[in-house]
Amino acid sequence: MALSRTTRVNILIGNGHFLSHFYVLCLPPMFLAWQKAFDVSFAELGLTIALMSGTTAILQTPVGFLVDRHGARAFLIGGTLLMSLSLAAMGLTTAFWQVLVLATLSGVGNSVIHPADYAILSGSVDKDRMGRSFALHTFSGNLGFSAGPPVAALLMAAIGWRGTLLTVGLLGLPVVLSILFQSRILVDQAKPHVHHAGGLTGRDLLTSRAMVLFFLFFTFGAMAGGGVQSWLVTVLHTTKGLDLEIAATALTCYMAGSTCGTLVGGWFADTFKKHVLPFITCLTIASAALILCVNWIGMPVVAICVLTGLSGLALGASRTPRDVMVKDAAPPGEIGKVFGFVSSGLPLGSAVTPVPFGMLIDHGHPEMVLVLVAAILLLSLFCGGSARVSARTADPLPRPAEQVAAE
Repeated sequence: MALSRTTRVNILIGNGHFLSHFYVLCLPPMFLAWQKAFDVSFAELGLTIALMSGTTAILQTPVGFLVDRHGARAFLIGGTLLMSLSLAAMGLTTAFWQVLVLATLSGVGNSVIHPADYAILSGSVDKDRMGRSFALHTFSGNLGFSAGPPVAALLMAAIGWRGTLLTVGLLGLPVVLSILFQSRILVDQAKPHVHHAGGLTGRDLLTSRAMVLFFLFFTFGAMAGGGVQSWLVTVLHTTKGLDLEIAATALTCYMAGSTCGTLVGGWFADTFKKHVLPFITCLTIASAALILCVNWIGMPVVAICVLTGLSGLALGASRTPRDVMVKDAAPPGEIGKVFGFVSSGLPLGSAVTPVPFGMLIDHGHPEMVLVLVAAILLLSLFCGGSARVSARTADPLPRPAEQVAAE
């Protein structure tokens, strides 16, 4: 049976998003092999991820401007190809500086993904399925994060680190070719039909109160998530006395819940369009409350795993409505720059909390980590709600009639 056009679009965009996340986390398993091959420190090894993620975060916004001006398809194809070839070329390196250069180039390619993906989904997917498409987009990225380390580790055991990088890099070429050959079904976002009388520029839009608050919404959410992912195992081991294997299982439950929650959120965003903000509010508060219960209340191991899973599920389910809320606030023809800007808060937020939270643990206060995670989640919720209100009241550029009617 032939797949629908929307399904094919979701598969094409999802494959590229999977690849971009997969490539980031297939590098850490290489670290020990690189340390032996290139005689470098762990700090130098960490530069690979820092350069890749930092380059992506810095370039997403300017790439978003280019996507809005020239269309998303060519950028998506070129960015995905650059990511793939950069990873493959790492398998041929003879010095560590070459790895760093290629990590930076991979970050350049990765910077295209979010602006281009959201611009294409907004133009290619039926309005009544937008939430589910956004959910599948997030879901595919989470799967990429999950698959990266184990796949890279298994391939390394079989064919070594050079063969692994060549293999995973070249596996991106079929993804690029599939996007290229079916690019006719990828429709760009709608262009604005009217011009704002005040001559509002893209810079004015991104520095508006609503967009700055959306950026903070994404940043604080990523800070909370990064804190849990980095330190939940250590906190549970230190404060609850759990074995590392059991604590790691609790983290796995959290991550699995978060990944599955994106699909729940997509269904809700399509079914209850007028209640997106209350849904996000309830889920964020629930996630914070559950993580505090894990922190403060003594309970059996099974209960800890269940509560961490439910906390991840609640937070994951809030993510797709969050993306839909941003899409609704973006004026026509401006989705690339808007998502490029606000989603740059994701890598930024993920990079902020691991070090200060680690310092808290070093100073004998591991119990404060999850308290701060809950507080940051509530702060993110305040920013998200304020952004929604600001977007509706300021409304600096005209929006399509169907979007206004949906509100």
